[in-house]
Amino acid sequence: MIIKEEYKIINKKKNLYEHPRSLIIEALKIAQIKYGWVPNKEIVYIAKILSLSVSEVESVATFYSKIFRKPVGKNIIYYCDSVVCYLHNADSIRKNIELILNIKLGQTTKNNKFTFLPTSCLGRCDYSPIIMVNYDIYTKILKKDIINIINKYL
Repeated sequence: MIIKEEYKIINKKKNLYEHPRSLIIEALKIAQIKYGWVPNKEIVYIAKILSLSVSEVESVATFYSKIFRKPVGKNIIYYCDSVVCYLHNADSIRKNIELILNIKLGQTTKNNKFTFLPTSCLGRCDYSPIIMVNYDIYTKILKKDIINIINKYL
């Protein structure tokens, strides 16, 4: 559970916002830093700290794709599944990542090294197809590039 120190950080930030709802994302990020994801018990605890309903906190947690509601791997591979990337052969990139990692989109490898997630856009359409590993963006990806990119994170 969020410990005393993290509770103090959230409470201190409460004074910076007009309404506790404004602090939900910050509180979720604090929990995610601690666990790597946000367990249900933390949703309940954050709701209690902020004097909000559990459903209010849960709705924010499930809306944002960078807030993880289940355990994820050490490295997150984001696959841009926008129309522009799709038109630039992104589907073959997805299939190659799935083949190399032996997982499907939305899954985590058995060794917990990688989680492979879709995202609607990475904002570099002029350099598509694109993937992002953690915070590193790879543009104009070719199928043959995937193995070298993955090996950087092993």
